[in-house]
Formats: sequence, C-alpha cells, structure tokens
Amino acid sequence: MDDNTKRLPRWWSGGVCSALAVTTTHPLDLVKVQLQTQVQKIPVTELIGNIYRSDGILGFYGGISASWFRQLTYTTTRFALYEHGKQYVDANNASAKVQLATFAGICGGIVGVPGDVVTVRLQNDSKLPPESRRNYKHVFDGLYRIQKEEGIRSLFRGAIPAVTRSVLLTIGTNAAYDQIKQVIKDFRHMEDGLPLHFLTASVAGCIGTLMTQPIDVVKTKYMNAKPGEFKNLGGVIVSVAKQGPLAFYKGFVPALMRVSPNTIITFMLYEQARLRFGYFPQESEDKKKQH
Repeated sequence: MDDNTKRLPRWWSGGVCSALAVTTTHPLDLVKVQLQTQVQKIPVTELIGNIYRSDGILGFYGGISASWFRQLTYTTTRFALYEHGKQYVDANNASAKVQLATFAGICGGIVGVPGDVVTVRLQNDSKLPPESRRNYKHVFDGLYRIQKEEGIRSLFRGAIPAVTRSVLLTIGTNAAYDQIKQVIKDFRHMEDGLPLHFLTASVAGCIGTLMTQPIDVVKTKYMNAKPGEFKNLGGVIVSVAKQGPLAFYKGFVPALMRVSPNTIITFMLYEQARLRFGYFPQESEDKKKQH
C-alpha cells in the first residue's frame, strides 16, 4: 500500500487552500487595513462598531472578491514555485530554503500587486465619507477603473513594499514551516498528521506576522493613498515614522489574529490536499520520461 505522506502537492493547492482560509479571516484583515490607514486613532472596538453600523455584517466582507483573486494569483505562484523548487535544493539546508523562498516571494509578490491594490482600496472604502469612496463593484471593476482612471502604473503602486512583504512572508511561513516541521519530526518523533501540521503552522504564523508587520503598514498606506499624496515610498515611511516607532506595528493584534489562523487553516488544508490529491515523486519522473 502506498505511503500517502510521500505525496507531493499539486501546483494549485496553495492558492485554493489560501482562498478558502482567507474567507474565514477576511473580517480581521479588513479591520487591520482600516486601523493601518487611519490618521486619527480610534479604538478597535469603535472601528468595528462603525463598520457594522454602516454596512452590517456584510460590511466585514468588503473586498472579498479581490482577496480571493489575490490568493489565487499571488499565493498560487508563491507556493507552486517554492514546492517545485524544493526538488532542486537540499531539503535539509535551511539557507537553501530561505533562498528558494526569496525567489518564490519575489515572483508571487509581483504577480499579486494588482490584486493587493484593489483589495486594500475595497477594504478601506467603507471608512471614507460617501463622496470620497471609490465604489468599485468587484475586483475586476477595480482593476479596470484603476488602469483607466489612473494609468496602468497605479495597479503596481506599492510594488516594492508588496514584493518585500511577499519575500518575508514566504520565508517566515513556507520556509519556516518546512524547517520547524522537520525539527519537530526529528526531535519529537511526531507523525505526519493534523497535530504536527497545527503546531508547525501556529509557530510559522507568529514568525510571519512579526517579520512582515512594519512593511505591511507602509504597503497598505501607500496603496490606499490618492495620486500625489506621497511623492515616493520614502514619504510614506516618514509619514508613519512621525507617529512614533510603534506606528509600524499599527494593527498588529488584528494582523496576528488574522495571519496566524490564516496560516494554520491554509497549511492544514494544504497538507490534507497533499495527502489526498497529491502525486508521488515517481509519477513526476514517469511523465518526464514520456516527454
């Protein structure tokens, strides 16, 4: 009988599993974005109350279509490149995994920027006065209107912090997940099952949030800015810094509450998809020989 733990994940698994995960954590992401873009600080409880009074329960799912689109492009690219690349590096070498995660993060970050821009704007729209809202109907309407009204370059606004965050997140989750999982299996002799996946993903989620939060604050503020509000990325960093060092960790609690569960759900679904729908290494070798 085949040992399913030896199965490798399909290229689409990461994006699909992440899209399912983000459906459950989207309200926390929306609150995080609105906290990061506020100028006058208000308590998170008041912010949540404002969202509910303005749009009801559905208000917490503003921009969900853009979040799905982003995961199906950005996360699919990151996971697919990282997993495929592991066939060509030393699986026991942490440095090799970090380098591979960096490459996958750069590619995924570039692919995901347009979806990220629309996601941030849709999530922040309900906070704005009615006359200032962009009122994108959905992700594709947002993509079309941004390139039409602001030019194609605006779809890649904040690309540098977005790609940087993507690299740090891929290192802090994918590479960290693999390394932590390997260490726990070696020293705790845990089987490749749900308890191991949950424990590993929990630690990776915390690491990922700590690494990415400062750049995430800068990225969110820049993507949400109106044309001409900031001359360049340096202007955004200065604007955040003027609010004090802790401003770079604005929205950290909602971010941790979102990234950790999101990472846990994503990786647990991803592992289950691998065990049930993945392929054996021999299948890949046979296909190469056929070609």
